[in-house]
Amino acid sequence: MKITILTMTLVMAAALAAWGQEGAVENAKEGAKKAGQTIKNGVETAGEKTKEAAQTVGEKTKETAKTVGRKTKEAAHTVGQKTKETGKTVHRKSKKKVNKTKAEAGDQEPANQTPNTPAPSDR
Repeated sequence: MKITILTMTLVMAAALAAWGQEGAVENAKEGAKKAGQTIKNGVETAGEKTKEAAQTVGEKTKETAKTVGRKTKEAAHTVGQKTKETGKTVHRKSKKKVNKTKAEAGDQEPANQTPNTPAPSDR
């Protein structure tokens, strides 16, 4: 009977060890599964946040480009207007200076030039 008790004890110990190991393996599997799900959720959240950030940056970039375009157009228009005004002023002042110079010279022709009279025809 001692051998039977010893055998039964060994069988029971082996069964308990195997059952304990199986439980530990199941616990490890369950822990790994939970960790994997947590990582998956984190990656999905990070992906969503990255997508949202990229959309926001895209929208801001588009708005900035429109603003820069508008400001550039306004600046070009202003420069064009100023250039046009400057051209008119220069033309007016030049014309005034020419007229003044003519008035001071008395509108006389130089002595060495002949007056603008038509030449007689040789017909």
